[in-house]
Amino acid sequence: MQSHEAEHLLEHWVEHNKSHSKSFRERAKQIEEVSPEAAAAVLEAAELMDRSIEKLEGAIEALSH
Repeated sequence: MQSHEAEHLLEHWVEHNKSHSKSFRERAKQIEEVSPEAAAAVLEAAELMDRSIEKLEGAIEALSH
């Protein structure tokens, strides 16, 4: 795999995960109506998704060195 191909893939994953994180947060509000506990778990998943985004962005940065 070429460096530019890896960067493109990682950037795709970042954008994909950002979309999921946003969706998790939006849906957690709806889920809270039926289960605050489930909503909290979904919000935690969003936070974990955000951490994975940070790691992927770090991988992109590492490609430039």
